[in-house]
Amino acid sequence: MAAAAPAMALNGIKTGTASQGHLERTAAKETEVLISGFCRHFYNRRWVIGTAGSIAVKVHNVYIRKSQQLMVMSPSGGLSASSSKPCLRKTTKSSGCDSLFMKRALDLSCPSDGPIQRVRSSLGIGMEQNVSTKARKSEGEIDPFPHCVVLDIEGTTTPISFVTEVLFPYARANVGRHLSTTYDTPETQDDIKLLRSQVQNDLEQGIAGAVPIPSDDARKEEVIAALVANVEAMIKADRKITALKELQGHIWQTGFEGKELEAIVFDDVPKALEKWHALGKKVYIYSSGSRLAQRLIFGNTNYGDLRKYLCGFFDTKVGNKRETSSYVEIFESLGVDKPSNILFLTDVSQEATAAKSAGLEVVISVRPGNGPLPENHGFRTVNSFLEV
Repeated sequence: MAAAAPAMALNGIKTGTASQGHLERTAAKETEVLISGFCRHFYNRRWVIGTAGSIAVKVHNVYIRKSQQLMVMSPSGGLSASSSKPCLRKTTKSSGCDSLFMKRALDLSCPSDGPIQRVRSSLGIGMEQNVSTKARKSEGEIDPFPHCVVLDIEGTTTPISFVTEVLFPYARANVGRHLSTTYDTPETQDDIKLLRSQVQNDLEQGIAGAVPIPSDDARKEEVIAALVANVEAMIKADRKITALKELQGHIWQTGFEGKELEAIVFDDVPKALEKWHALGKKVYIYSSGSRLAQRLIFGNTNYGDLRKYLCGFFDTKVGNKRETSSYVEIFESLGVDKPSNILFLTDVSQEATAAKSAGLEVVISVRPGNGPLPENHGFRTVNSFLEV
């Protein structure tokens, strides 16, 4: 911190103790807000994942002589993030600098117009008086483009045929081989526990296709045979259950890593993702497939790795896609001010209704091969993401 300077007067105005007085002035405080805005802007643009470096801004005041004018700096390492993946919701922690700002007196000029002022204007910092009435949204008015976009996969980003004619058959054909080769791994043992629990529940409810699974002390081949029979019945019934989706994700992982599988997305999907990314919109996936399966699909598409445009993944662990509570959970996870800040795109009217009941904005995706929609469903429809 700069040492306090004697009181002085410029242009007939007494400034008091220049350095200390300047610290308390509105200009210094506004500059701290400006730096915070820069940090937030850089983070949202995915240029940084924390404040590993430092930002400095000159505080300009015509009544303070240059030798006593201040440079306000954010502390280096003031904030770090626990994950290196861009745009995911992270837990942050403060460094020893905590939230302090450093202020030093420097003999530097600060023009009233220039790149800092232009960026300040673009960030909307200190510009409240210049915002036109037209630019303001009246209370309750819907944002013309919500802050976040949540996408379904099957029939929305990806043809239904890819799921039903490629992914499902691959999992069904390889479930026995996968279980045999990975049987003793912790991952597969966890999958088997989930399947045991699900099958026991299915047997109690009389679900068609469910067969008892021998105990752990039975022969490995007997256990695997029962698991295969149950998994095949689940796939045939297209059941949206976590036990099945977790196992399928691990089977598909082998296929994608071995280049046996390549995911298909519609031609407009990468263009829309790039556009939304450029606009600073955060995009998430919500699918009945496991989060692992979702990452595999978007990491291995016919347009390459699209995960750089995605901020996170939701699966049935947040709830069934046709239940309103699932979309409430997603809203509460994304940190937006209101549900209408989220746009959900799906091809299923029941999912659209559940999301709408939670307050989300909803658009239905109409793609080749999708099933018919109910008459008078009441939702906007698009044939391409570029229409959004």
